[in-house]
Amino acid sequence: MLTPQDDLIGHQTTTTFDHVQSSDPAWMERLWYTGHPVPGGDVIFDIGLGYHPNRNVMDAFAGITRGGEQIDFRVSRHSRPNPLDTALGPLAIEVVEGLRHHHLSLGENESGLTFDLDFHASMNAHEEEAHFRRRKGRVTEDMARVQQLGRYRGWIALDGERWDVTPETWWGQRDHSWGIRAEMRTDPAHPPMTFYPSFLFLWITVQFADYGLQLFLKERAPGDIIYITGEEVRPVEERPGGTRRLVAMTHDIDWADDRMGQTVRSALLEPIFSDGSRRKLDVRALPARYFLKGGLYGGLGGWFHGDDKGKLFADHGRWKLDNAADRAALRTLSDHVIEVRDGDNIGWGIMEYGVGEGYARYPGVQEFPPI
Repeated sequence: MLTPQDDLIGHQTTTTFDHVQSSDPAWMERLWYTGHPVPGGDVIFDIGLGYHPNRNVMDAFAGITRGGEQIDFRVSRHSRPNPLDTALGPLAIEVVEGLRHHHLSLGENESGLTFDLDFHASMNAHEEEAHFRRRKGRVTEDMARVQQLGRYRGWIALDGERWDVTPETWWGQRDHSWGIRAEMRTDPAHPPMTFYPSFLFLWITVQFADYGLQLFLKERAPGDIIYITGEEVRPVEERPGGTRRLVAMTHDIDWADDRMGQTVRSALLEPIFSDGSRRKLDVRALPARYFLKGGLYGGLGGWFHGDDKGKLFADHGRWKLDNAADRAALRTLSDHVIEVRDGDNIGWGIMEYGVGEGYARYPGVQEFPPI
């Protein structure tokens, strides 16, 4: 079907924009945002949207963690007859200017969370190395992803409490991915569960006053890299360079004594770049952490990304992060706010992490699920 996008230059196939190159139901496009106040790091919000063109589904979520409690709003709709309209009930995302300015809003809903936010890019975007994987001869992942650091302006309200959001104190990041994405099923009540062999993954995005770092490492065993991407990014006013691409990274992680899951307390990282330069990063985890189960990553209560929930469906939830049952349901995958020291420079961002059973380092946390 024709949509307004079809009047724009940029067609890549001999059909309209509402169709994609593959009929694989795993093909999806995803927008994701997160932000947090600095230097405190005591609150974090996450927002995401998924477009599943071969399933006639668009789903989205918004959530916030403050004071040991996580609050989520989730919504799904049939994508047609408005397949490229990025609004779902009270939640809307608008790309005002590509790679520069996005607008995010959530109106009144039963979760108690509302907001009106503008994301303004502070650093040039990082284009990740291609994600491609076959399993038993079938392509299970063929995906592109772009990350970008920025600042927020606007407001957030929750249960009568309101935060005025200014770019001086609310920093954050976003990404945009598209293609065939590997299925992730970590809802124990709805097998089959995804099997993960031994691995470690670290995904770090951090911004300083005049530069940023994007670092993504996956290892099967210590030193056995199965995927790496990243670079030092410069402010949007500067021309993108791409001369400092991540080629290797060492890590020494100090895990918190958390009897409910995998939790990083601090880490020493040494990324090495393509121009031969390296940095010694001292990472300290801050209080706020958003568990991505609240946004349906891996599935929640039998609801998985791309599931058909009808013409329009919304749900919400609240989690106590000091409650063992809630933490067991939320598992490990999260956006954890961090402070990073790079010499005399201090920056803030987030870190995602997980260690699979059998990885030769960090055995003490492997009793908990890595994703």
